[in-house]
Amino acid sequence: MLNRIVIMGRLTRDPEKRFTQSQIPVTSFTLAVDRDFSGRDGGEKQTDFIDCVAWRQTAEFMSKYFHKGSMAVVSGRLQIRDWTDREGGKRRSAEVVADNVYFGESKRRDAGSDEEDRSYAAPADYSAPASKDTGFTPLDDDDGELPF
Repeated sequence: MLNRIVIMGRLTRDPEKRFTQSQIPVTSFTLAVDRDFSGRDGGEKQTDFIDCVAWRQTAEFMSKYFHKGSMAVVSGRLQIRDWTDREGGKRRSAEVVADNVYFGESKRRDAGSDEEDRSYAAPADYSAPASKDTGFTPLDDDDGELPF
């Protein structure tokens, strides 16, 4: 059997950290996850609000580094819970039990700047220095005796 889920979305509120009676940290949070498609009529995108729970070190990590509006990637398992409400009615709810939580966006350099540049390409005017240490010999453009 396989029960694995990966979702990415923004926190709808600050994570809520609590402790069990045996002092185990547990953090609850909700992710707003956009669906990959819009309605049949091409209308607005639909968003699912998915309840999540993290335990122990993952709970500590969530409460320390994430806040309302943060983008998070959560991997874990889907858990269905049956419970009884105050009026005695049978209820059922689904939540993601987070095994791992990752940052969904890069950290900003400072509060007023755009996201950091993630381009790793060399500049257009870059040319590697010729060095005798490399063991490579530069080729002339008119060398017609290449073996391939």
